[in-house]
Amino acid sequence: MKTADKFTLVRIILAPLFYVLYFLPTWINFNPIISVVIIVPLLIFAEFTDFLDGFFARRLNQVSDFGKLFDPFADVLLHLTTFFCFVVSGYMPAIIFLFIMYREFIMNFIRLLAIKEGIAIAARWGGKLKTVLYVITGFFYLIFECCERMGFDFLPLTTVGFSTVFFLSCVCLVAAYVSFIDYLVHFLPMMSKKSEKKVEKRRGRC
Repeated sequence: MKTADKFTLVRIILAPLFYVLYFLPTWINFNPIISVVIIVPLLIFAEFTDFLDGFFARRLNQVSDFGKLFDPFADVLLHLTTFFCFVVSGYMPAIIFLFIMYREFIMNFIRLLAIKEGIAIAARWGGKLKTVLYVITGFFYLIFECCERMGFDFLPLTTVGFSTVFFLSCVCLVAAYVSFIDYLVHFLPMMSKKSEKKVEKRRGRC
């Protein structure tokens, strides 16, 4: 396995680990403050591996069609896992999470169809912006959760804070579908042309 792909694999492994450690204080008698000390650096490192796999892929010339599919899959797995945790904790509305999950599943399905046609769908500006918003929103949720676990009382900021949380959730949803439309507009014509060429070749052989 290439160096870049190893960092991507680490992100996939850390996603379920974050889920377990996030809910550990509710499952067993585990100190919530210790959980904060663990889950914060874990999520920071998990997100940092997204930079590392891209960095090593370019530096070591390891950019591949497999990596272009593997990397976004790891991103989706990590972000949907963390968002689900925050849905359970009451930070992200379930309906927003559901529509984000639909978008990500459909996009991954389209990537598989594109690979079948010999097209690797690389990240575009909309997808990169969406990922940045996912990360910012996820850490914003995590700050709220950590403050609660550590016993910090921010009652005067509760209304403003949760309004901001809801706003960021909506921004993530909008960014998800704007980038989704951008991918469709850019890549569907390419896939259509590829399919037409394949049909023409088959007819020519006949």
